Amino acid sequence: MAKRLILIHGRHFKPAKDILKANWCDAIRHGLKRDKDEKLLTTYDGIDKNFVYYGDLSNAFLRKHGSTYDETKDVKDRQECLGRLKKYSYNAFLRKYGKKNYEALEGASAWKEGLADMFGGLAGTLRVADPLISMVAKDIDHYWNPDTAFGSKVRWRLTEPLKKALYDGDDIMLVSHSLGTMISYDVLWKFSYYGEYETLRERGNKLNTLVTLGSPLGDKTVMKNLKGGSASGPRRYPTLIRTWKNFAAEDDYISYDQTLADDYKNMKRAKMVKSVRDHRLYNLAVRYEKSNPHHGVGYLIHPKFINVLAIWLAT
Repeated sequence: MAKRLILIHGRHFKPAKDILKANWCDAIRHGLKRDKDEKLLTTYDGIDKNFVYYGDLSNAFLRKHGSTYDETKDVKDRQECLGRLKKYSYNAFLRKYGKKNYEALEGASAWKEGLADMFGGLAGTLRVADPLISMVAKDIDHYWNPDTAFGSKVRWRLTEPLKKALYDGDDIMLVSHSLGTMISYDVLWKFSYYGEYETLRERGNKLNTLVTLGSPLGDKTVMKNLKGGSASGPRRYPTLIRTWKNFAAEDDYISYDQTLADDYKNMKRAKMVKSVRDHRLYNLAVRYEKSNPHHGVGYLIHPKFINVLAIWLAT
């Protein structure tokens, strides 16, 4: 049984796979080196890592709908963002220091979270959440569009490596960001109930840890459109997760519902998951000279995520 770290990125434009993977892995490695001992860093370097990439698909969709993308500029800015994050000490992210440093960032503002919170809370009665999701994240809206193959194609990118790892009985941590959290949830639900995965279920293996970063899984419209979203009982939820760790940053408008433990409490009640735990944090990422609390690397380098990863690595 091998330890296997599976990483799946989020929404919006993305650079080439090898560049994005290196950016993510560098952030994680720095966090471990900053907070933990050399032995744990060596363990991280030696484990199997799968980086699930669908940036080519989301890039094509966004370009088709009028958005432009300069990959060279994006890569340079990602490198600068990570370089700046590496300058922070462990304590700089946490408690009053984290808040102070976050509020001092260029362009730090809660207006997007406020917008999402205002409209999201009215979704059940005024049916405005769909336009909101479409407005702030067209690719998330596109993911559940039944008239396109986008959702099926991006799920397939995760299906193959995760199915093999589960079948082999690997000790798996699946780290997902933004739209990647929806993809992860849906793939795990399909593994839990679709007939073609019966042989996989018979193996009795489960995902050790699901990590969600900047996730929209608490949004009522998203929940309605997830696989199993129309079910009323336990079948609504996937069965192949042992523990679930959710990380939500202050002012991250994609994860404006920052607690998932309450939304998925019936999973625990039905003993389908051992625990669902929420972690609140300050994301100190700056992109294009403005605070970006949704940025994936800002989550990955944060001591709260690094601690969860370190516990998994050490067991």
